[in-house]
Amino acid sequence: MIQPLVIANWKMNGSYAANYNLLTYLLPEIAVNRLARIGLCPAYPYLAQVGQRLVGSPVWLGAQNASAYSEGAHTGEVNVAMLRELGCEYVLVGHSERRLMHGEDDTAVAAKFAAVEAAGISPILCVGENLAECEAGETETVITRQVMAVIDQVGIDHFFNAVIAYEPGWANGTGQIASSEHVQYVHGLIRRLLRDRDPYIARELQLIYGGSVNPTNAIALFQQPDVNGALVGGASLDARAFIAICDALEQAHRHALAQGA
Repeated sequence: MIQPLVIANWKMNGSYAANYNLLTYLLPEIAVNRLARIGLCPAYPYLAQVGQRLVGSPVWLGAQNASAYSEGAHTGEVNVAMLRELGCEYVLVGHSERRLMHGEDDTAVAAKFAAVEAAGISPILCVGENLAECEAGETETVITRQVMAVIDQVGIDHFFNAVIAYEPGWANGTGQIASSEHVQYVHGLIRRLLRDRDPYIARELQLIYGGSVNPTNAIALFQQPDVNGALVGGASLDARAFIAICDALEQAHRHALAQGA
C-alpha cells in the first residue's frame, strides 16, 4: 500500500523566531508513531535552521523551488547541489504560483524536474488548471499536457522516486475548495496516464492534493482511493491545524489498512 505523505509548504513566510516556536510545538506531535511521511519546505533562508532541527527526526526537509542550471551566472538562483548539501530530500517543481506569477511554462518545469531527479533528490511535480481553464472545462486537457510534458522529456522511468501534487490554481490559497469527488477524478486521470506507460510506477507513485487543505476538508479528501496525502500551504503555518491534517491522514490510512485496501 502506498505510504501517505504530508508536505508543509511555508511559502514566503517565517522568521528565525517564528520558525523556532512553530517547530518546538510541531515536532513532538508529528515526529513520532506516524505511518505517514511528513516533510517541511521552508523558504530558502531558513533551510539550514529547519534542517538542523530535523536532524535525528523522521521528518524530512524539502525546498520550494530549484534552478534547472547546475552552476554559473544565474543571479538569484539556487541549484540542486546546494539543496542536496543542505539535506533536502524533495523539491517542489512547477508549483502553480511559479507557473502563474513567474512565467514557468511546461518546458521550464520539465527541465527543473530533470535537474532535481538527476541529483538524486525526489521531485514533487505540481500540476493543475487555473480558474479560466477550469470554467472552460479544460481540466483534463491541462493536466494531461502538464504531466506528459515531463514524461516526454525525461521518460516514465524517472518518475520512480517522484511525487505528483494536484493543486489547482483556482483553489490554491484562495479559500475555494475543490470537492473530494473532483480531486479523485483528477488523481484517477493522472494514475491512468502513468499506467498506460508503466503499471508499476502508476501503482506505487504518491498522488497528493494541494488547494486550501485544512482540518475540515482533509477527512473527505483522504478517504478517496487515489489521494495519498496533501501539500499544505497556509494551514501548515498553524501548528494545531497542520497536526490535525496529519492526524486525519493517519486515521484514513489506518482505516484503509484495516479494510485490507
